[in-house]
Amino acid sequence: MTALCARGWAKAGPLSWVFAALLPIALTVPVAAAAPPPPEPIVVHLDQARILHLPDRATTVVVGNPLIADLSIQPGGIAVITGKGYGATNFIVMDKSGAVLTEKTIEVAGPSDNIVVVYTGQTRQTYSCTPECSPRITLGDTGIKDFDKDTQIYNDFFTGAMTQAVTRNLQASGAGSLSSGH
Repeated sequence: MTALCARGWAKAGPLSWVFAALLPIALTVPVAAAAPPPPEPIVVHLDQARILHLPDRATTVVVGNPLIADLSIQPGGIAVITGKGYGATNFIVMDKSGAVLTEKTIEVAGPSDNIVVVYTGQTRQTYSCTPECSPRITLGDTGIKDFDKDTQIYNDFFTGAMTQAVTRNLQASGAGSLSSGH
């Protein structure tokens, strides 16, 4: 029987001999573990927030670029991530000894609500249509220059909308502080 097997291998050719010699080596070499896939980024829409639970021993949080996303820490190990600008950044959570507990990527995407974007040449205006369309302050808007008769200055869409929003918020804060004093 052994002679028959040897003769069978002898007739098989040189490629079979190479295969037979390398097979035991291939079976003893440990298989390299595949690298784990990168963690999924945390996606936050522009001007919106997401809640994140921090690791138990977290004492320090560092945000790579706070102009893209900001992270505020709340009691109970809760963090609120707010999308501030388009793009991606990261944040690192450390314990009191400086050991890194976690590192994650944050991607800030465009607005997710019902919007209409109007392009006029190189200018852009964004309107929030929930349900009626009204101007929305969105990064990248330039708008058509409007002449303000009171100030005698040409204001662009973004600056005008931003000025109105700031004025409104200041008035609301002022009214709130007056009503709490009574």
